[in-house]
Amino acid sequence: MKIHIRNGRVIDPKNNLDSKLDVFIAAGKVLSIGQTPNGFVANQTIDATNLIVCPGLVDLSARLREPGEEYKARLASELQAAVAGGVTSLACPPDTDPVLDEPGLVEMLKYRARQQGLAHVYPLGAMTRQLQGKTLAEMNELYAAGCVGFSQANVAITDTQVLWRAMQYAATFNFTLFLHAEEPFLAANGVAHDGEVATRLGLKGIPSAAEALALASILRIAQETGAKVHISRLSTAEGVAMIRAAKAQGLKISCDVSANHLHLTEHDIAYFDANCHLKPPLRTQRDKEALSAGLKDGTIDAICSDHTPVDDDAKLMPFAEAEIGATGLELLLPLTLKWAAQEKVSLPHALSLITQTSAQILGISAGDLSQNSDADICIFDANEYWKISPKTLKSQGRNTPFNGLELAGKVKKTLVHGLVVYQH
Repeated sequence: MKIHIRNGRVIDPKNNLDSKLDVFIAAGKVLSIGQTPNGFVANQTIDATNLIVCPGLVDLSARLREPGEEYKARLASELQAAVAGGVTSLACPPDTDPVLDEPGLVEMLKYRARQQGLAHVYPLGAMTRQLQGKTLAEMNELYAAGCVGFSQANVAITDTQVLWRAMQYAATFNFTLFLHAEEPFLAANGVAHDGEVATRLGLKGIPSAAEALALASILRIAQETGAKVHISRLSTAEGVAMIRAAKAQGLKISCDVSANHLHLTEHDIAYFDANCHLKPPLRTQRDKEALSAGLKDGTIDAICSDHTPVDDDAKLMPFAEAEIGATGLELLLPLTLKWAAQEKVSLPHALSLITQTSAQILGISAGDLSQNSDADICIFDANEYWKISPKTLKSQGRNTPFNGLELAGKVKKTLVHGLVVYQH
């Protein structure tokens, strides 16, 4: 299949491309950008006039709910949501049912994802067996089965000796550990940021110190072991300062922030909106501003969707009892564009945070339009507004704090391996 994408504004942050150029695709690869290859005859021509042509987005955290929780979402629906949002590669945490701590489960998930022919799925293996934080999982075997890194998902390791051993093991094989920084005893039973809003609403709080204390342990052990660590979904100003200092010391540290935390604060839960029940909790305006500043100066490396589809009944509960999570695969692009517009960040820089840098963190070949790279491409209209609603979302999970909001950034076509897998 030969495809000619013409008249689009091609933005490829990795290769410093931002110009009106044509893209030529053959056999699932990017054949050329700009110059027509000799003898090239397209089977399909895509007119991208007034549209952005960029690498397919790479999401660092998307729960697909398979295996085990198909009543919340199915692999097919979530991968359709991914390509509808321009996401062509995604990492899924290991907190499925059963937990991704056996090579056979990883191989099965990857096989079933390939059968869909949509976005590429990169599993994160469980760092400890059953995510219980006691015995290390067989990381080497999980890596051989297709895991790109290892995680505890939202389950903290309370035994720092186990964390130490995990980092030593990971450092030996150059694996990346994806860790959520939250001290479990301080956070126990908490449902919101520990501040004025939670107090007024009578909700048990999670203090910022829960992130700082956990992060201090992680960074200190990473310094001792030389492990490569990625901090998932940073949420506090203090956390940003600690990551900035760790990077200055030369630690092998990267981190991301969820798109939700760039736009929402603790005040958004004021009407007990269960769609705002997230982990980590929505923090203060000061924290939100620090996260944004960290993204702009490079302290924070990437933006993730933290896609967590939840069935409707679980969100109809009172706030404190409602299940944690928000759908996000289809909102990663428009929420990133909205943040960039508000903060006066250039489009190439904004796109780098959800393409190139995310791919580098996962260690995968994605997120760019280099010659002979896989033709995983997102074509979108940066100026077209669309209204977020259960009817406009492909995900089985309709749970999002942004329901009813109109956002700019509509995906028109998504290509995976040089084939159009979504078009609007």
